Amino acid sequence: MLVTFCGVRGSTPAPGAPFVRYGGQTSCVALSVGQEPPHLLLDAGTGLIAVTPLLGGEPFDGSILVGHLHWDHTHGMPFFAGGTAAGSRVAIHIPEQGDDAERVLERAISPPHFPVTPSVLGPGWSFTGLEEGTHTVEGYDVLAREIPHKGGRAFGYRVTRDGASIAYLSDHSPTAYGPGPDGLGERHEAALALADGVDVLIHDSQHLAAQFPGVEFLGHASVEYAVELAREAGARAYALFHHDPGRTDDQIDEIVEHARKVAGDDLEVFGAYEGLVLDLGARR
Repeated sequence: MLVTFCGVRGSTPAPGAPFVRYGGQTSCVALSVGQEPPHLLLDAGTGLIAVTPLLGGEPFDGSILVGHLHWDHTHGMPFFAGGTAAGSRVAIHIPEQGDDAERVLERAISPPHFPVTPSVLGPGWSFTGLEEGTHTVEGYDVLAREIPHKGGRAFGYRVTRDGASIAYLSDHSPTAYGPGPDGLGERHEAALALADGVDVLIHDSQHLAAQFPGVEFLGHASVEYAVELAREAGARAYALFHHDPGRTDDQIDEIVEHARKVAGDDLEVFGAYEGLVLDLGARR
């Protein structure tokens, strides 16, 4: 299984020279097997535009698992050229909202907020509300679990194929469940189940513990929390993801080094950046 990071920012895109190395596009991760193009995507932020070059000139044929419905995870949909091309199939799965999934997305993608509605994106597009539990999506085994995040239902995903696995918790507010054993937030059952023994934990890294409680209302985790979650769950590596849009490349470098010091020799730690490709088979 190959993991390609197409967008790694949180909240809003971050254009400009200070953000070039890690990239300024918002959340999108592409999963593929061998030399095949990706058939499963995690989130549809503005990083979705970088999936099209991975398709070898063919229309997209697959599914997108959306973690939650904030703008930075959905606004790439209308700009996904590979998904709007003739012959494409794009199955959008969002956390079940108790209403028709397409109608829910129309609240953000429709006039006067946007020129068109999701139905205009193409005849191959479909929209489904996903419940918690285990699913088979595009040949991958997927565990969807609800995790706390400010402003609507949010899912974390565990994706497994051919013995390789990742956990994807792009936005996660564990302090919503209490301070946990060290004040960083609860290592709650859903988070532990998602991260249990995975090859890579891709986790919300928007803040540092030193910024709390001043940023707690925004609904994100700390880098230090993610290190402790990875340790407790037995993850092999932790990828810092959903970088704050105001953090420059140099500042993220410093945060990655800080996280490595916190982790010590117990855990591999690295910062996710646009264009990074992980071959999970080669890492095992």
